[in-house]
Amino acid sequence: MPIRHCIVHLIDKKPDGTPAVLHARSEELPESSAIENMLADLNESYNAKQGKAWGLFHAESGAHPFSGWLKEYLEGGKDFTAFSRVAVEHLQKLMEESNLSVGGHVLFAHYQQGMTDYLAIALLHHSEGVAVTEQLDVTPSRHLDLGQLHLAARINVSEWQNNKQSKQYISFIKGKNGKKVSEYFRDFIGCQEGVDGPGETRTLLKAFSDFVESEDLPEESAREKTKTLVDYASSQAKMGEPMGLEELSELIDEERPKAFYDHIRNKDYGLSPEIPADKRTLNQFRRFTGRAEGLSISFEAHLLGSKIEYDEEAGTLIIKGLPTQLTDQLKRRN
Repeated sequence: MPIRHCIVHLIDKKPDGTPAVLHARSEELPESSAIENMLADLNESYNAKQGKAWGLFHAESGAHPFSGWLKEYLEGGKDFTAFSRVAVEHLQKLMEESNLSVGGHVLFAHYQQGMTDYLAIALLHHSEGVAVTEQLDVTPSRHLDLGQLHLAARINVSEWQNNKQSKQYISFIKGKNGKKVSEYFRDFIGCQEGVDGPGETRTLLKAFSDFVESEDLPEESAREKTKTLVDYASSQAKMGEPMGLEELSELIDEERPKAFYDHIRNKDYGLSPEIPADKRTLNQFRRFTGRAEGLSISFEAHLLGSKIEYDEEAGTLIIKGLPTQLTDQLKRRN
């Protein structure tokens, strides 16, 4: 993961309402294994975060100047240090206006992963711990707590520059229940939500369930394809990458690699060619299946407790909202 540029500034802001003080670094951080390890750990922590959102920049304006500064830097009008300095000064101003925020170290890192350029921005805090010295003494130690990452964003610079139609080249930590504490950071980046990750993931899973039903697959085959989907989506989420529908279709059915993709397009589910995987939604998508004496039952785990009730003592299932196709058959039988 080649690191093009990296710098850290400090905004010292206490929760007692005193003015924030900026301690800005005057030059980039030199290349080192420590920087590489920190950025790798940061990416791992960021990718594992649930509750992220995906979006795009607002139009550049006085209220949202960040995209203009980034463009100027990428075009050579500003060097990386100058870009990060004007950006962190803007963040300091927004932080002053937010009574909910405390300061921290602000990381800006422009790096390359594969053929793609990214810009990562994160507000980092320290944790107190202990360390053992070479003399075997126990001493207090402070370290960056990358596991407690609450304010961070990652911009896919390559996609922003090359795909003008994209609405998901920025990802950012949304905060639990949309907390206002994260709003000023989102305003600092100047981004808006462009893709509903949970909604898109639910739609994809609905399309997959419809596909499995329309194909009338054997139980074991349906389980295998479900596992393939969940494994692929989870893997992409772990890397911080979106799911490609064509790639997913090829994995689901190697003999008919276009079958699932064509099903999505023909039924017009309105899905983008690439969608971000929402881990919470994926975790709910597990199928309970069973077959015995002419009876076959299969349903998604998230329906348990809503459309499907299980009485363990009686050994019964109560199913609400039966499929129309099934009810029509039952009516004709009666």
